[in-house]
Amino acid sequence: MATAMNTITLDARAPAAVAAKPLKAQDDKAMLRAAAELTRDLIAPRAGVYWADMGVSALVGYAALVGAVMLPGAWAVAGGVVAVLALYRAMSFIHEVSHMKHTQLRGFRGGWNAIVGVPMLIPSFMYEGVHNLHHAKTRYGTVDDPEYLPLALMKPWTLPLFIVVSALAPLGLLIRYGVLAPMSVIVPGFRRIVVERYSALAINPQFRRRAPEGEAKRQWDRIEAAASVWAIALIVLVATGTLPLRAFAIGFGIASAVAVLNQVRTLVAHLWENDGEAMSVTAQYLDSVNVPPPSLLPMLWAPVGLRYHALHHLLPGLPYHALGEAHRRLSTALEEASPFHRASYTGLPFLVGKIARSTMGAR
Repeated sequence: MATAMNTITLDARAPAAVAAKPLKAQDDKAMLRAAAELTRDLIAPRAGVYWADMGVSALVGYAALVGAVMLPGAWAVAGGVVAVLALYRAMSFIHEVSHMKHTQLRGFRGGWNAIVGVPMLIPSFMYEGVHNLHHAKTRYGTVDDPEYLPLALMKPWTLPLFIVVSALAPLGLLIRYGVLAPMSVIVPGFRRIVVERYSALAINPQFRRRAPEGEAKRQWDRIEAAASVWAIALIVLVATGTLPLRAFAIGFGIASAVAVLNQVRTLVAHLWENDGEAMSVTAQYLDSVNVPPPSLLPMLWAPVGLRYHALHHLLPGLPYHALGEAHRRLSTALEEASPFHRASYTGLPFLVGKIARSTMGAR
């Protein structure tokens, strides 16, 4: 899951980036074969797990949000922290929605949009049809990848900017659905701009998405209309004083914290060392990150299977609840020299330090 709107250009590659070598690793056939063969029985999603996890996360998140608004002092702070973590987990299911076969989990996309996507102004169409391009073998790490920037090859100041700008995501989404969406219906030519540039959870500022067609367009229009009505209602409620400004500010702060947390997770999901050339599947895996147990904190900052991001690039169709077992099987089966083991890291501080050092070295 990338940042909310690709409106900021981070055009700051360091001089050394021009001469940087793309990752050239050839595909390790033994690893790819083992990944496919050892996980065949894990491919089916478990509907009960999806619905319970998403529903409980959303319920806890919204209840804690109310607590952050209504409770005094330290209790309000505690409610805010719980709301951030629970809503972040609930929102992270957009990643699963973008990968799942909807015939296997009937109604889940609609349920997630109703419970999380529309209320939080991140409807699923902002990721569906976008995230799959990130997994295309010939697109990953190239200018056509909506979710890739060679951050490790950019100047050091781009990293804090990359994080800080994400705090404005809730404001951008409120403008996107409360202002731009209705304008795009009545202003000729503006609809194309909104669809191309402001309808994707992407970090690549050069990405332009295609307009949906057929049933995808009809579904998009229905969900966007709901999100637009909700955004306009929020604006009106605050403007008329019906929703107290303090309550709105607390909700906005929690949403901003969720966006920043997700952006930090995005920062360490890859090594970001490719400078635009197509990569083998193994090279894509090695440019991605696993943070497996015994580390416990990744359960909070990389929920819903995102702690196994490198493994996810090997097996993008595997449901999130199966990734832990898949990682255990492959870790045991593959010899120590396998590239499989080289994508595992110890935790967030090490990964942030690694990419920071890379930018310092590229100055």
